[in-house]
Amino acid sequence: MSKKNVLFVCEMNTCRSQMAAGWTRHFHQETINAFSAGIKKGSIDPLAIKVMQEAGVDISAEETHEVKEFLLKDLDMVVTVCNTAAQQCPAFPPEVNVLCQSFDDPPALVREIESEEEKLTVYRRVRDEIKVFVQDFPGKMV
Repeated sequence: MSKKNVLFVCEMNTCRSQMAAGWTRHFHQETINAFSAGIKKGSIDPLAIKVMQEAGVDISAEETHEVKEFLLKDLDMVVTVCNTAAQQCPAFPPEVNVLCQSFDDPPALVREIESEEEKLTVYRRVRDEIKVFVQDFPGKMV
């Protein structure tokens, strides 16, 4: 059986899509090639890197991409991990399954928080929610 190609998409490709791709590579590297992209391109969030490293997953060397870079790629599935991505994601060919699974946006939630530890608590919660989603991800693939 060949590996499936899965693209995770969020608004800026800085946090949630990076976490989802990182977890997918961690749990399913034998069966899934995981990629991530954003509707727009940003810089990877250092707090996302930090909380993923705490969990044993290193995303520090990942680059950010725009979803349009993947329009002509051979994808089996696209997973949008936020409502913005679900609403603004370009159309993929009909054979590409699209799944919408929205997670809270840590950078937006912590905008008014000064304490790094309080910020990390929010990032850890979202990281762990994405982990649960990704752990049984092959069962969600159509």
